Amino acid sequence: MSNVKLAIIYYSSTGINYQLAKWAEEAGKAAGAEVRLVKVPELAPEAAIESNPAWKAHYDATKDVKEATSDDIEWADAIIFSTPTRFGNVASQMKQFLDLQGGLWASGKTVNKVVSGMSSASNPHGGQEATILSLYTSMMHWGAIIVPPGYTDDVAYAAGGNPYGTSVTQGQDGNMVEDVEAAVKHQTKRTIEVAEKVNQ
Repeated sequence: MSNVKLAIIYYSSTGINYQLAKWAEEAGKAAGAEVRLVKVPELAPEAAIESNPAWKAHYDATKDVKEATSDDIEWADAIIFSTPTRFGNVASQMKQFLDLQGGLWASGKTVNKVVSGMSSASNPHGGQEATILSLYTSMMHWGAIIVPPGYTDDVAYAAGGNPYGTSVTQGQDGNMVEDVEAAVKHQTKRTIEVAEKVNQ
């Protein structure tokens, strides 16, 4: 049984990053960690959500998922973030959530959190890597310990070979192009293993 408390904090408009987060949740529980799966608050106006049937359907389907708060970060030993790409950066919903953690940061409560990131975009070179690296820049300011998957397992290659964090392409049909479930689960397990070492 792991002694790690894992927070999985995601933003998803049409469900891709929610699925990545759910796979991370499965892997975290399988590894014996105590897991919280939470979403950052939606900022988009209702009209924008209503104008996209896939966004509206996912928004309605995940109304019961708890929203992330500073308490989730303070509670966690390890955090996995999952966010879609917006012009090569994290989605504004995720960015605002990170920006609101100034109080935790100022009191030293983000120091030594073990963190890892995942992302998605609508084409293979649509900014997934830049998005994860942008996230990691914020984590450096937090004094967090960044755990990339690297090439520590062959599952990375089947998932597209992103060493910074698992990323996936959303096809025109709205589904994932690459098979990344195993890569997400490996990344989660690795994050927990590093957190266990840090906790010793």
